[in-house]
Amino acid sequence: MHLRKRVLVTGGAGFLGSHLCEQLLVEGHDVICLDNYFTGTKDNVSHLMDKHNFELLRHDITFPLYVEVDEIYNLACPASPVHYQHDPVQTTKTSVHGSINMLGLAKRVKARIMQASTSEVYGDPAVHPQTEDYWGHVNPIGVRSCYDEGKRCAETLFFDYHRQHKLRIKVARIFNTYGPRMHPNDGRVVSNFIVQALKGESITIYGDGMQTRSFCYVDDMIHGFMRLMKSPDDFTGPVNLGNPNEFTIKELAERVIEMIGSRSKLVFKPLPSDDPRQRQPDSSLAKEVLGWTPRIQLAEGLKDTIRYFEALLSR
Repeated sequence: MHLRKRVLVTGGAGFLGSHLCEQLLVEGHDVICLDNYFTGTKDNVSHLMDKHNFELLRHDITFPLYVEVDEIYNLACPASPVHYQHDPVQTTKTSVHGSINMLGLAKRVKARIMQASTSEVYGDPAVHPQTEDYWGHVNPIGVRSCYDEGKRCAETLFFDYHRQHKLRIKVARIFNTYGPRMHPNDGRVVSNFIVQALKGESITIYGDGMQTRSFCYVDDMIHGFMRLMKSPDDFTGPVNLGNPNEFTIKELAERVIEMIGSRSKLVFKPLPSDDPRQRQPDSSLAKEVLGWTPRIQLAEGLKDTIRYFEALLSR
């Protein structure tokens, strides 16, 4: 019998957050799902509302929060370029002020806290695949900097709280993740391609489509979060969580068209600034310390994701 914990999930009504809340409830924990609905939506957690150990709280983490919890998963932050560039100042505040507030809460209640960091801390990497000891190649003043540098500063804060206040921290660097409950208009390639193909529209590829990404299915990612949170206190991370199988953007588009049986054509447009050319995690640390490797392959994960978007578009 495992211990029932009180767990706070910030950004809990978002794509990853809603799946995490679901899994924590399956394990029998009390869950406080916190969201300000900037990109999250109540629809993502409506099926959890009747659970007695689930609580939904509307709150912005750039303001202090006073609750009693044992663990905090800090996932709050818009995570796609469309959303985080919409209000870049607020994006930086969410990563920086938000982290300070959540770390302050963790310090007060002596909670263990996990930061959802990102592969974007590596920028446009000069090292391939990316290992955790690589410091990154990031533009500090570009249009993506609010997110990249915001998340880098959040990691700084987490490690300073750990060194200065002996806080029990965990830092996960999340690589591209996809699955049901992705936002249909978030501008990410998986959701973009699926929605365009289902509507029979042209599929937009930025650049020549030869840039690579590694796609991790959401269930694998959530499993990784929970493994990390349960890991020994002396393991802080940062740890890469992502699927090391690498695909070009063009390959992904062709796979989606084929699976949907769509007549969509590929259309190529100029690459946005600071868009990384390649992104692939070295996930050997996660395997070694957490015993975690992603299990769900792209074809299987895409099937579930396509089914979700079909249902969404037919409403």
